[in-house]
Amino acid sequence: MGSTDTVGAVSASPDRSRRRALFTFAAIGLLASVVVLAVALVACRQVGIQEAITSARDKTTILANAVVAPGMPRGLVTGDPAAIAAMQKLANDQLLGPDVARVKIWAEDGTIVFSDDARLIGTRYPLGEEELEVLREGGIEAEVSDLSRPENRFEVGGGDLLEVYTPVTSPEGKPLLFEAYYRYEAVNAAAAQLSNQFVPIVVGGVLLLALLQLPLAWRLSTRIQRDQVAKQRLLEAAVEASDVERKRIAADLHDGVVQDLTGVTFTLAAMTNSFEPGDARAESVETAAAHTRNAVTALRSLLVEIYPPNLRDAGIESALGGLLAALEARGISTSLEVQLSSPLPEAVETVIFRCAQEGLRNVVRHANANSVDVRLIADNAVVTLQVTDDGVGFDSSVEAAVSGGHFGLAVLGDAVAHVGGTWAISSVESGGTTLRVEVPLT
Repeated sequence: MGSTDTVGAVSASPDRSRRRALFTFAAIGLLASVVVLAVALVACRQVGIQEAITSARDKTTILANAVVAPGMPRGLVTGDPAAIAAMQKLANDQLLGPDVARVKIWAEDGTIVFSDDARLIGTRYPLGEEELEVLREGGIEAEVSDLSRPENRFEVGGGDLLEVYTPVTSPEGKPLLFEAYYRYEAVNAAAAQLSNQFVPIVVGGVLLLALLQLPLAWRLSTRIQRDQVAKQRLLEAAVEASDVERKRIAADLHDGVVQDLTGVTFTLAAMTNSFEPGDARAESVETAAAHTRNAVTALRSLLVEIYPPNLRDAGIESALGGLLAALEARGISTSLEVQLSSPLPEAVETVIFRCAQEGLRNVVRHANANSVDVRLIADNAVVTLQVTDDGVGFDSSVEAAVSGGHFGLAVLGDAVAHVGGTWAISSVESGGTTLRVEVPLT
């Protein structure tokens, strides 16, 4: 046994919906702007680092070509103390500085022929493939120093270093590899300085884009609000036109067929008095009169269903009783329970009646029920209408009608939402259906 629930949610007022939509749009836009801004700042940072590394490569090229190559003394590659002393003075005066922490000059076999740290001079460490490629073919390379390598053991504790190496030639014509070590904090500072130049542009661009979207969102929400108002007006016009047409039909029936049948009833009643006692025709006429009276009663119940009496005059309980009378005329057992401490507001009363009318109409059309129970109870500032039948429940056709936009249910949902209420239909196959409507009294 399966069950089906169809629920109508509360519709917020247009202004509240508009504010909520704008707030959601602004929140999503702000989040997107923050994400874009974060990505842009990271990108600026990376660009800044790359530019700082490029600047270190350019500086190393200048130092190698303008300082080291022309200033390198003869005898440095052979370890001449005088040459080493002269190269040390050159390094202190023109190579080392706030950003350059260490310099080294390598021979092709991995021997350090010069370093500003004298402890490394004469030591030998095999060059890597990249260093040998630069030494033999030219060019320049830069990478973060691996401080765990033995030739960098004296740099440990001073922070990360960026090593840049390029080839130079000794006065004796021997190819050497000049290597400069830059403090990475200097690279970071240069990167930050460069990226900070783009931060105002990026931030300003993102904020400008976000601000430009707000007027567009406002215009869009205004159009949506106008469409909602137009839809509501069309719905109200459709309901009003339906009421006018129902009133016309009810008036035609009441002034025409009902009056004629009532006259026939009186005529047949008078005819029965004109027959002699025991005349068989009197019994036939009495039967016809009874059928006619039943037809008049059914038509009057139908008139109440087609166009209810004025709720302010008759009261909601009397109006609901009139709706149930039509079902009684069809042979469906009914019960009505009303618990109200005070009259309902007019708008609420109208919505409750229309919901009951639509629910009972669906019972007649679809439920094949034997009994219907209607309860109307006001409690805690909320009035609850519940229409329960013992019919067949949702079969495939009714469920498809509900899920596919049943017009009566759509109008019902809009009417309930208009007064801030909720509605729900629950059904169990072969177990009946319950329509429940809750509407606030204020």
